[in-house]
Amino acid sequence: MDAYEVMDKDGNFLAVLYTDFHPREGKRSGAWMTEFKGQWIESTGENSRPHVSVVMNFTKPTESKPALLTYDEVETFLHEFGHALHGMFANSTYQSLSGTNVYWDFVELPSQIMENFGIEKEFLHTFASHYQTGEPLPDELIQRLVDASNFNVAYACLRQVSFGLLDMAWYTRNTPFDGDVKEYERQAWSKTQILPMVPETCMSTQFSHIFAGGYSAGYYSYKWAEVLDADAFSLFKQKGIFNKDVADSFRSNILSKGGTEHPMILYKRFRGQEPTIDALLIRNGIKK
Repeated sequence: MDAYEVMDKDGNFLAVLYTDFHPREGKRSGAWMTEFKGQWIESTGENSRPHVSVVMNFTKPTESKPALLTYDEVETFLHEFGHALHGMFANSTYQSLSGTNVYWDFVELPSQIMENFGIEKEFLHTFASHYQTGEPLPDELIQRLVDASNFNVAYACLRQVSFGLLDMAWYTRNTPFDGDVKEYERQAWSKTQILPMVPETCMSTQFSHIFAGGYSAGYYSYKWAEVLDADAFSLFKQKGIFNKDVADSFRSNILSKGGTEHPMILYKRFRGQEPTIDALLIRNGIKK
């Protein structure tokens, strides 16, 4: 693990960032962002800055090669680093409203918007080059990344919507259930099923996200976050993905505010409008 003092653009101390990138014995799999210490403002006016970590399980380097990351690993890093930015840029009076302490269906916007950079040529050319020759990642391969990310995207969309419908079907009940679970499930997501169902399968009995993972009555937030991140990133696409004014606005209106105001108020302040689904459909190649 490495630790970094993160300084703001004016030279002031911003945060401590811990990075733990590679697997080791006893370390669990996956990737996550952790807030070891939140941010708050003391009654004296002192701004107590946060300590956050980004944990990965990247492909390890060898004696003859550096750690050559897959595209999925780069995308995962961008996602978790987005959460870390939400924590490091926090600037609220109370820790309970600081950083990632926001509504559940808003917390993935700062992380998922970062994933959009992963298929942008201008971004990839800042670092993605052959480790031996230094040749930049060819445009052809970048286009293949885009095409691959949109493979079966319409089906993937309906799959996520079906899970949200099933979640809501269970958690909007106000009477005890004593019926057939499989039939109840079939009716709950019937509008989204386009392939024949495999006999004797049952999603509800293994849906750990909503019964043991904190997403009860909130699984829709996965798809909603996609709408938000695509719509928000469309402003970067319009103005330039490295546009300083857009980035500063995203920081001041989204990242630094935490849960101090309603998410839609913060979003409209940044975007200038409520989100629409259009940017997501364009990104997915469904709409021109």
